[in-house]
Amino acid sequence: MSIASALGLTSGQVRYAFVGLGDIAQEAMLPGVAHTGNSKIAAFVSGDTAKSEALCKRYDVDYACDYDGFDALLRSGRIDAIYLATPNWRHAEFVVPALRAGIHVLCEKPIEISSAKGLEILAAERESTAKLMIAYRLHFEPATLDAIDRIRDGELGELIMATSVFAQMVDPANHRAHSGALAGPLLDMAPYPINAMRYLFGEEPVEVVSAVATRHPAAGFADDVDDTVAVTLRFPEDRIGQFVVSYYANSVGRLTVAGTKGSIQLDPAFTFGEGLEQFRTIGKKKSHEAFKATDQFGGQMKYFSACILDDQAPEPGAEEGLADLRVIEGVMRALETRQPQALAPFVRSRRIDTRAQKQTLSMVDAPEPIDAASPARDS
Repeated sequence: MSIASALGLTSGQVRYAFVGLGDIAQEAMLPGVAHTGNSKIAAFVSGDTAKSEALCKRYDVDYACDYDGFDALLRSGRIDAIYLATPNWRHAEFVVPALRAGIHVLCEKPIEISSAKGLEILAAERESTAKLMIAYRLHFEPATLDAIDRIRDGELGELIMATSVFAQMVDPANHRAHSGALAGPLLDMAPYPINAMRYLFGEEPVEVVSAVATRHPAAGFADDVDDTVAVTLRFPEDRIGQFVVSYYANSVGRLTVAGTKGSIQLDPAFTFGEGLEQFRTIGKKKSHEAFKATDQFGGQMKYFSACILDDQAPEPGAEEGLADLRVIEGVMRALETRQPQALAPFVRSRRIDTRAQKQTLSMVDAPEPIDAASPARDS
């Protein structure tokens, strides 16, 4: 008997319930499911019944329920996995019972909003027969993986520093701009540069040296929402990482890593829907490479489904999500105290496998979302 048959996946496709049907699920993940070849949309879970019914018609899905019906869905035999795209503070609410029910989970980042909740998820992952992957889509993106390979091969020499600027103009009415400390760019956008610096350096930061936040009155956000945050991190071997994330600056997403022999800049570095580009300087030689745009969301689902079907442990798991969350919590403490914050030791037992994780699915067109607002404010 094959592993897929033993798991009850006789069709060779993993059946997913989509939990949370906002813009990221509708515009990014749902359109790419069909061309993975090993994944299938089997159910929708949302607090908006009309939205679920409309998406059932669009994707020829015959089952939908509200959040109160989630536990029954887990027991129904209709699904093998969930893709979770609820607000961050509702992740544990769905991840933990799914894993306990033996249902695999692909969870959007960040893993949760506190280490306590993240550790609850990690414990559920370790106790479950099911698999969990945190949706760090750039762990599968060709330009990103190429940069990691070049660094590992010593092309940049001894790494010294990394710096990033990541901004978007967010609509004050969007849910991302509400709920005080749980809102704003820190939990939403900072995981990208933090995660990138961690996988480029191959190390975990040891200190939040400084953190500064601003609240521009003209941004239109609530009084308790920071719209821009700047952070300096210290890594082992005196490496420095600095980043700024903002909800009130024109769109930009740039990342530079530099060493004693050269540097690589990714610009764009974090976006989807377009190809990422590298600008390299090695010694005095400059070069530029534009990478083909890929379906980053379909690619990561294809990888995760393959892990399920082949009974392989996926990367990144809960441990990777916790690694970023500990840094974010350190930044929050630094913002509150206006003092440097030492970070407790954290050992990452697994890093990106650039050969096994590279995905190259072509881009797909996304239909108009149903009752799901883009975070971008009107220009």
